[in-house]
Amino acid sequence: MEKSSAEKSPGLSSCQEKALKQLDSDQNIFLTGVAGSGKSFLLRHYLARKGSKEYPVLASTGAAAILIGGRTFHSFFGLGIMDGGAARAVAVALNNSRVRSRVRKAIAVVIDELSMLSGEALAAAEEIARSARRSDEPWGGLRVIGVGDFAQLPPVTRGGEQRKWAFQNPVWKWTNFQPAILSTIMRQEDDGFLSILNKVRRGKWSEDVQEFFQGRAMQDDGTMPGTRLFPRKDATQKFNDDRLAELPGAVEEYPTEYTGSAKGIQALKTQAPIDEVLRVKGGALVMLRQNDPIGRWVNGSLGKFIALNQEGQMEIRLLKGTKIKIDKSVFTLSDAEGNPVATAINFPINLAWASTIHKAQGSTFDRLIVDLRRLWEPGHAYVALSRVRTAEGLYVTGWSPSSVRVSPEVVEFHQSIGMH
Repeated sequence: MEKSSAEKSPGLSSCQEKALKQLDSDQNIFLTGVAGSGKSFLLRHYLARKGSKEYPVLASTGAAAILIGGRTFHSFFGLGIMDGGAARAVAVALNNSRVRSRVRKAIAVVIDELSMLSGEALAAAEEIARSARRSDEPWGGLRVIGVGDFAQLPPVTRGGEQRKWAFQNPVWKWTNFQPAILSTIMRQEDDGFLSILNKVRRGKWSEDVQEFFQGRAMQDDGTMPGTRLFPRKDATQKFNDDRLAELPGAVEEYPTEYTGSAKGIQALKTQAPIDEVLRVKGGALVMLRQNDPIGRWVNGSLGKFIALNQEGQMEIRLLKGTKIKIDKSVFTLSDAEGNPVATAINFPINLAWASTIHKAQGSTFDRLIVDLRRLWEPGHAYVALSRVRTAEGLYVTGWSPSSVRVSPEVVEFHQSIGMH
């Protein structure tokens, strides 16, 4: 992996420039790269002048869709939850004139977080596109741009189902994805830390990985400022509630305002990155949940809540020292056509003493405290560790060699496309 250079002009790295040329072609592209290599940044750059009806951005999960301002893959292709099987889902979708219409209108679909999409869902969508567009070409001639990293979070499975990665389905080869690989790390610049992350990414437990963990080990008494990452939601909520209760003063509550259909609002309550009621006190550790358009903070930046000022803005002092003022933001859930069906309005922050690993995906932290003992998914440890900018900002409260793992199928796939 290359290291990003301070001498480079702000903008695109050399590998991003190369990938952009591939995106500007008419090929089906799989845009990939390690965590922090700027996949999302490049995608925004590419889509800046493209219409959302011709180039819809589809997310593999509802939560991801809200963060990127897009739609879910399943809703766009009319797949529902596919509980009756793929064949039935395809038949229902093709019986829907609106599904057929939007699939015909699109020039290309962009599938974000492709690693979390099953091969079965990808194949079902391809069949729908081919039938709706009345063409025997792959996807009926619809262009497909997949974005993601299979070393990160895997597809969600139901019950005891075996995990089936998208690249394991024949539709992957049929689509003829051309890999566009980003190798320059934009998030971290420490060669030693990058080497450790790369080994964790490949599931390699080695002496230097253990030594690194030992060097970053700490006993957590809860007083260290920074975010704890937990694999489960209940542990996350309890830790945040306990820390808030320890602060002096009364809790300030800011209810989120919801508009839209009852079904949409219910979905938004479970999938939006903000809580139904924001509860804070002076001195509470909070996390920004959106990128600042002018770059003063990113999704994941930490700060201490100060107060609500007379203008109705929240004043926060970022841990790096800068004092900022933020207004309320709108988080939108869109339907399959891209039209808003529900909105949530509140300050774009939540308590940040703890977060789940899943919710941390896509965020960047300056200081992180992680427990790697009870992880169960391949990629869990890598997603957690790669959220932090520097090794100095990382503290490990426990680890297990068994937590550092990757699916062997993913290793084989990465080798096949020249990604290491």
